[in-house]
Amino acid sequence: MSLPMQSRPRVGVPWRTAAEEAANRRSKIDKYLHAVENAGGEAVQLSLASTPAELKRQVENLDAIVLSGSPADIDPAHFRAKRHPATADADAARERTDFTLLEHALAADKPVLAICYGIQSLNVFLGGSLVQDIPTELGTTICHSPEEDEFPNGTETPDPVHGAQLEPGRVLKLSGSPRAEVNSSHHQSVLEPGRGLRVTARAPDGVVEAVEWTEGANWVVGVQWHPERMPEDALAQALFRDLLLAAHQAHAAK
Repeated sequence: MSLPMQSRPRVGVPWRTAAEEAANRRSKIDKYLHAVENAGGEAVQLSLASTPAELKRQVENLDAIVLSGSPADIDPAHFRAKRHPATADADAARERTDFTLLEHALAADKPVLAICYGIQSLNVFLGGSLVQDIPTELGTTICHSPEEDEFPNGTETPDPVHGAQLEPGRVLKLSGSPRAEVNSSHHQSVLEPGRGLRVTARAPDGVVEAVEWTEGANWVVGVQWHPERMPEDALAQALFRDLLLAAHQAHAAK
């Protein structure tokens, strides 16, 4: 059920990359904004060009955060690893924005839904590490990412879909089943979970598909798949609705 308009929590969503923001390429970021709005929230798009001071002022007026995906990769120096040849260039503005948002949200007990790049950003912020290239490091036969993002005619390539085994936690409760079908578009994943994070879903090849916060009651969930691209999927809808419910409750408790 949607929340009343006057009660809609304000959910901050950072641009995926500085380049997409500069060019106002909206096709992918809009999916996150629409998912928040459809779940009953007010989506607040956050610029990667904001100064730390500007961003801190903005985030104080937000009720929750959705960390979006990104074609960039996090600088492996953040988790003390040598750069893999397949690691994409980092986006320093996106890293700075995510880390500022997470610092505030975790300190203020504001809910966070971290998606794809977002789960990796969350994990690294909390001291965890990443698999830098799933195909070469794990040798899996499961397709986690299409070879190309677009067909020659410019239309988007469909995401690969595969199973995920859910372990006890919030995502399992929302799913109602220990197995889910999820979509993928990533070549990196969580390796060692960061402080306070527990793995609650894996693909059949062992790739981490979800993590959840364990140090307190705050709603913090990271998923490696893309629920914003699955608007008809029951689990995807439940994730955004539960985020908004947690944000509404947290705001009401202040």
